[in-house]
Amino acid sequence: MCVRNEGYPASLELRKLYVVLEDAVAAKHHLVRVIDESGDDYLFPADYFVALRLPANVKLALSKAS
Repeated sequence: MCVRNEGYPASLELRKLYVVLEDAVAAKHHLVRVIDESGDDYLFPADYFVALRLPANVKLALSKAS
């Protein structure tokens, strides 16, 4: 979930859930790769997000909505 968007107001909406793509190299630099509002994946500071574990039924509902 996005908790900060300074410098990226057009790319990130506060309190919105974003899909995170695994990227070990980015993680070493305290970055996360997310699919932003453009529909493409970009790197953003990791502290702009809080990881949430969603129940299986919520994940399934979100995947069907895409």
